[in-house]
Amino acid sequence: MSTAATDSVPEHVSLRAWVAVLGGVVGCFMAGMNVHVTNASLPQVRGSLGASFEEGSWITTAYLVAEIIVIPMAGWLVSVFSMRRVLMVGTGGFILFSIACSLAQDIDTMIAARALQGAFGGVLIPLSFQIIATELPPARLPFGMALFAVANNVAQAAGPSLGGWLTEAYDWRWIFYLQVPPGLLLLVVIGWATPRSPAALDRLRKGDWAGIAAMAIGLAALQIMLEEGGRKDWFASTFIIGAAAVAALGLIAFVVIELSSRDPFINLRLLARHNFGIASLMQFTFGAVVFGVVFLVPNYFAQTQGYNAQDIGLTMIPYGLVQLVMSFATPPLMRLTSARTIIILGFAIMAAGCLMNIHLDGDAAGNVIVPSLVVRGIGQSFIVVALGVMAVKGLEKSEMGSASSLFSTVRNVGGAIGIALAGQFVVEREKLHAARIGDAVTPFTPAFRERTVEWVQALAHHHLDRHAALHAKAAEPLRRQALAMMEQALHHQALLLAYSDAFLVAGTCMLLCAGGSFVLRMNE
Repeated sequence: MSTAATDSVPEHVSLRAWVAVLGGVVGCFMAGMNVHVTNASLPQVRGSLGASFEEGSWITTAYLVAEIIVIPMAGWLVSVFSMRRVLMVGTGGFILFSIACSLAQDIDTMIAARALQGAFGGVLIPLSFQIIATELPPARLPFGMALFAVANNVAQAAGPSLGGWLTEAYDWRWIFYLQVPPGLLLLVVIGWATPRSPAALDRLRKGDWAGIAAMAIGLAALQIMLEEGGRKDWFASTFIIGAAAVAALGLIAFVVIELSSRDPFINLRLLARHNFGIASLMQFTFGAVVFGVVFLVPNYFAQTQGYNAQDIGLTMIPYGLVQLVMSFATPPLMRLTSARTIIILGFAIMAAGCLMNIHLDGDAAGNVIVPSLVVRGIGQSFIVVALGVMAVKGLEKSEMGSASSLFSTVRNVGGAIGIALAGQFVVEREKLHAARIGDAVTPFTPAFRERTVEWVQALAHHHLDRHAALHAKAAEPLRRQALAMMEQALHHQALLLAYSDAFLVAGTCMLLCAGGSFVLRMNE
């Protein structure tokens, strides 16, 4: 049956189910925003706690490491303790350690609190997806995924904006107090809307502890390697080499254990299902591009345009608003066409948004980046809603726990890899372009000599003839200043070219996903 035909069948959804779905969405938004909310405030947090740059980086790393370990376990935890208990404990712990972060007086306390905040909040994103997939019938699933898309996508834009504004207007500690009111509301919602069900504690005795341990070690080492690699010069560091080896061994052991276990804590065999496997691969690539681009844009504004945290936050607002609107517009479009068509269109639009930024120059500020953000926001909304619907199409409700955990994990792992690769890619491409431009710009070329004359004459503030500008001893300090300005302009141009290359790679990846979307099956 086609998506349009399925959606035309009216299916009743109880008030309790809708409230549970909305509660899950609130939790997803809280956890998603908390990943990014400290980004604009890290200098102030480091200064207040007396931390070095490297110590301060662990404020984000600790949260991400703990979160990425817990996300794959969410479905199994529900099967042991029940959805209600896991959500209550996860939300309660998230609130408690948000407050602990706000009260931290030293960097060690902050890092520990952020790790525990990430661990408790890690269940909120996959369980939001699971609630939507299990509580809503197929006819309502696109709307549920639209809510999930809003929670995920708007959180990415809202985090830096709210964090920067609260830090500028009040104090960085308020970015953690921000989590408390919605968290308390979520506890009330869970208590009313989520049904009570008995725990299956016997599953603890038969738990796949070897698989859980291998997964935790492998993913933690991978996340640490990706977060610290750029700061430690990647494989020139024995620490990074060790982390990479541990990650590889841990993840290989995890896959072997899960595929050979009679009762694995997460069902990796779901990846062999045609639609779910392809959708997961696309989700991985999509996560890498989205997280990479969200990382690049603020850095682009700061490095090439001199924007501060508040300016950057304001430029991200249209990105969030268009996703808010388009996420709810996607389900009606799916009824008019199909989920696969919307996925193809979404990836194509995402590619177009990235390719709008492949010819960046010194004048390419908000006038160029913001329109491309809006275009990408439209495509991103299409993908999150429709790809989620297509991924779970044909799966049983008993498989949704593993499916939601896997689908969230591949996105987060892709995102971590995307951020690391994007940052390193820009660094390496800037070096390459700077070397190429430097080879072409030498003191012996007429263009170089003419530019030197122009800049020396401009710096002199009085008339200098060409010979004096190039050879007069009195003009030597001005020539050195002009050369320094030229070198700065050279690196600025190289940086613009490097960012252009990064957007080209991102757009190409999205075009490949658009082509791959044609193999998704509508009748599965």
